[in-house]
Amino acid sequence: MKSVVHPTVLVVDFGAQYAQLIARRVREARVFSEIVSHGITADEVRRRNPVAIVLSGGPKSVHVDGAPRLDPRIYELGIPILGICYGCQLIAQQLGGMVSRGDKGEYGRTTLTRGGNSRLLADSAPTFDVWMSHFDAVSVAPDGFVVTASTPDAPIAVMEHDAKRIWAVQFHPEVMHTQHGQDILQRFLHELAGIEPRWTTESIVDTQVAAVRNQIGNGRAICALSGGVDSSVAAALVHRAIGANLTCIYVDTGLMRKNESDQVVETFKRNLGIELVHVDAGDEFFDKLQGVTDPEQKRKVIGETFVRIFERYTGGVTDAAFLVQGTLYPDVIESGGREGSATIKSHHNVGGLPDDMTLSLCEPLRDLFKDEVRTLGTALGLPDEIVWRQPFPGPGLGVRIIGEVTREKVRILQDADAIVREEIHDAGLDRDIWQAFAVLADIRSVGVMGDERTYARPIIIRAVTSDDAMTADWARLPYELLATMSSRIVNEVDGVNRVVYDITSKPPGTIEWE
Repeated sequence: MKSVVHPTVLVVDFGAQYAQLIARRVREARVFSEIVSHGITADEVRRRNPVAIVLSGGPKSVHVDGAPRLDPRIYELGIPILGICYGCQLIAQQLGGMVSRGDKGEYGRTTLTRGGNSRLLADSAPTFDVWMSHFDAVSVAPDGFVVTASTPDAPIAVMEHDAKRIWAVQFHPEVMHTQHGQDILQRFLHELAGIEPRWTTESIVDTQVAAVRNQIGNGRAICALSGGVDSSVAAALVHRAIGANLTCIYVDTGLMRKNESDQVVETFKRNLGIELVHVDAGDEFFDKLQGVTDPEQKRKVIGETFVRIFERYTGGVTDAAFLVQGTLYPDVIESGGREGSATIKSHHNVGGLPDDMTLSLCEPLRDLFKDEVRTLGTALGLPDEIVWRQPFPGPGLGVRIIGEVTREKVRILQDADAIVREEIHDAGLDRDIWQAFAVLADIRSVGVMGDERTYARPIIIRAVTSDDAMTADWARLPYELLATMSSRIVNEVDGVNRVVYDITSKPPGTIEWE
């Protein structure tokens, strides 16, 4: 589905996670942003007609062979440009300045000192802390650029060319460790680029409702309802757009969390007033997954089975032409759905659908981050019990069971996962934790219970904090809480004799294990 066009800032991705964070910060300034590949041409930029461009940081040196470049004609389009870190160095190099290799890098917090009149920094303090992450540094600014700030290891930390409408900073204003960072971004967007802050929840509702009506018209649609935040908000949004022409189908895959199916059906019938068809398809999913151990293949099998069920069980809606899904922007990025982006893993909502699917996709949340979706859900009148549910993968527990998926493994994982979530809730940490869940490993270990030797499976507890799932840090849960979880799982869940805690951040890991 093509969204209604908003005034857009293009965030050029040079191969690091910075682009996603910058895109979110731009949206927090109430301006729509979209991530594009560094391979974008000046002609493509002109066609997209962005109101501004931000060049992101990146992991490479501008001096190495194969380092990402930007079409130099883009600098001549007159579009306001802000270069950040690698983007700053690239501007310097491509416009005739010099980037020198340093004897040492500059990483982490450092002090920035202003050294002249700056439209970008405006009334910021004479000195303030910024976050650096670079080895090379700009040593000579291009002709016409004015240097307005420095740090101990970056003599040109800010450079500006007001006439060309190009500004550049060596530090990262998008990270929370940089003082006044969001103020600097907003000054670029609102004052220097002259963009009005119109990207609001109300504008999202209005434009996406219009986009759904434009795509579906008087047609019929069915929604792949999982009960999670994404599909719930997608259903509510599409229902506002086409009313009774939407039928939600909840497929019980047998891979849901404990007691979840009953809760989903009850909640949606009570809160949304949308026609809901409940399909119990666990047997079919378990049959299809028999012998499948590869994570990508599991996702493909689950995705295809999902769609085939939708093609059969339409609740009497024989003329449905559209399938509504709660695909989000991070799903698209991780699945390589944007030009130039690498495929980290296919998502059930993006990469797991069969090529010969007969239904057309309607994805009204495709351009949104998770925090925007939660805000949208509240605006659409969804209750907190839905809006603030923890994210749950489309393939369900199938990707939290390492190896082959069986009913017995699902039973073990459901019981363990229920304990983890219950203890997180009882500790009052629901809003502090992005996700907390259990994973069942495909190994066995020796243990002792009573006087008996056991040979059973371990449960991995995974709990992370995040804003949008693009990056995440492992949650520092209290030891007492972890001890309670471990004790309960080992004592209450048959088939488990060991509990471990995952302390891997994203990157380098992903939030889910598969």
